[in-house]
Amino acid sequence: MSGMSDERGFRHRVELGAVQETLFIPLAARARESGRKRPLLRDPKAAEMIASIDYAADKYGPGPGSAIMVLRTAIVDTWVRAFLADHPAGTVVEIGTGLNTRFERVDNGTVHWFDLDLPDTIDLRRTFFTDTERRRMIAASVLDETWLRSVEECPGPYFFVAEGVLVYLPEEEAAEALARVARRFPGALVALDTYPRRLLESQHKQAARKGMEARWAWSCEDPRSLERLGLEALEVASVTRPPHALRVQLPFRYRLFLPLADRLLRGLFAVTLFRAGSHER
Repeated sequence: MSGMSDERGFRHRVELGAVQETLFIPLAARARESGRKRPLLRDPKAAEMIASIDYAADKYGPGPGSAIMVLRTAIVDTWVRAFLADHPAGTVVEIGTGLNTRFERVDNGTVHWFDLDLPDTIDLRRTFFTDTERRRMIAASVLDETWLRSVEECPGPYFFVAEGVLVYLPEEEAAEALARVARRFPGALVALDTYPRRLLESQHKQAARKGMEARWAWSCEDPRSLERLGLEALEVASVTRPPHALRVQLPFRYRLFLPLADRLLRGLFAVTLFRAGSHER
């Protein structure tokens, strides 16, 4: 990997696995949103990163799904901010972090934070971010148990975020990862997105059209079905029906767009907040 963009506008190339490359989808969406006059979220770091990386914009650049990506991210931001309001020195774990900048958006000066992803992605992250006393990057798979020990060394309570990542795992592996968190961190909050089978099939067709190798592998018709893993569903939201705390802050174009989108997309893009239990049910 070459260095950052120089004064001549050089953009460096990166080599990532097929699934890891999909990090450019939400990154490009946040960068585009940040350039709007009234953005739902402000992410100048995303704009900086997308401008300095040579990536396949035709496959991963902004598209019709950009608003969905931004709304999904904003929903999770809302929940994390609420968690930090109650637990200012708690610990947040970003599973499959990609090039997310949630820490920059919600940092309160006291939170402890982990950014977890595969080694090639963490190598790319280190081009733009550095570890600090409160924030650390961990190069590991979510299926690897060793990273959990690092999290346990930080003070609770805990909030685990898995945005746009578990859908790429086979169902048994996604279930194993979630059940492990529930067992090791009873009382922790867990936020994740799920998608029904028909959306899985739609993603496969779209990926084939764009030449994307990554395919979704796990579908979930009802997020509450995950309660069997020791997770209690506290709130089931949707990108077309965000939590009230976010809905009242939406820019006008989103308030105009969401009622129509809800009629077309209801139940397809669930984002759920769980509380981990102490045992499997």
